[in-house]
Amino acid sequence: MRFPSALPAALLLAAGAVLAADPPARPSARLLAASPPEFLPGRCVIYEEAGEGMGALADYYVRGRVVATRIESRQAGMCPRVPGRGIENYTRAEFNRLALAQPCVLNEGAAGEVRIGLVMLRVEAWETPHNRRAANVGRLYRGMFIDRELKKDIEIEIEADQLGSCES
Repeated sequence: MRFPSALPAALLLAAGAVLAADPPARPSARLLAASPPEFLPGRCVIYEEAGEGMGALADYYVRGRVVATRIESRQAGMCPRVPGRGIENYTRAEFNRLALAQPCVLNEGAAGEVRIGLVMLRVEAWETPHNRRAANVGRLYRGMFIDRELKKDIEIEIEADQLGSCES
């Protein structure tokens, strides 16, 4: 069977339109798409943050067990800003507003839909900073994960690329 000369070009254009319709994948979505064994339900995972002046050593953490994973599309809008202040001068409430807006972008031209990979974990243990200087440094602060009080067996979602395995 012979195709009219315009048909292959039309098929290529249609295929390109379908591919272009897929939102870009963040590293967390690409990681979960590979189905790594460390994110199977029941596996131990850990979210870590380094303490002030401690370099790459993690002082603070949330550790738990994987409940579920999923890849979903979200709108990456503009990150909330506080005029005249850098993030190092944000209050805890301002920092939380920024953390909860993720994924977000600093350039309006970069706004749009993105795919992210989320891990739901059931909290088992945690250690958080209490020093006031840590209020705008990370998601962990004074027994909280962003704006949620950490308690044994609560479930929280974290992007997959921010978690490590704690299985031995």
